[in-house]
Amino acid sequence: MNNKISVIAFDADDTLWVNEPYFRETEALFAGLLEDFLPHHSIVAELYKTEIANLPLYGYGIKGFMLSMIETILRITEGKVNPEVINKAIQLGQEMLNKPIELLDGVEDVLKALHGKYKLVVATKGDLLDQQRKLTKSGLDHYFHHIEIMSDKQQSDYQKLLKHLDCKPEEFLMLGNSLKSDVLPVLEIGGNAIHIPYHTTWVHEHVEHTIEHDNFYQMETLSDVLSKLNV
Repeated sequence: MNNKISVIAFDADDTLWVNEPYFRETEALFAGLLEDFLPHHSIVAELYKTEIANLPLYGYGIKGFMLSMIETILRITEGKVNPEVINKAIQLGQEMLNKPIELLDGVEDVLKALHGKYKLVVATKGDLLDQQRKLTKSGLDHYFHHIEIMSDKQQSDYQKLLKHLDCKPEEFLMLGNSLKSDVLPVLEIGGNAIHIPYHTTWVHEHVEHTIEHDNFYQMETLSDVLSKLNV
């Protein structure tokens, strides 16, 4: 790890706290609402197809997921659905929005160790209101110099962030669980990235090829970052 790093950015969902398992749990419950129409795996596939088609319109997050559930219900049932099914889908989404924040192991210890030594940043994508709510409920917001909630995580999004922070790419380190969102675009602009895998990752974030890059590191847990940074 180079000694030029001055800014460390953290992904939020499934890097700081639990997120993706809630989506998978809700998918299963959603499929149960429509089991009279299609097998569960087919319903989940239809929902995923709707989500991907809607990303340019709604972006990432629970609210877009809720709208995609409703659209999928109407398509699968050809509009001949009891309104109560739609109401139950909305309730599933609301329950997700009200989930407690469950920090991942070692998160606060890592932030305490790095706080004051580096400029710490949250760089996450999703719905603005929901991500702000989760950060506040997490009790971690006081560790961070800056919060960046992005509509997406492409090269241009990271370049804007670095410009705002007045940070050169070689001074920037991104930590996250998604190779697609947290690693590849950062490496492409000359930054540093550490991948910390999570046991559940949305299929849309999967990367099949092996990444070989001088600025890329793989860690088993967030706590492993401290020894890499000699903290």
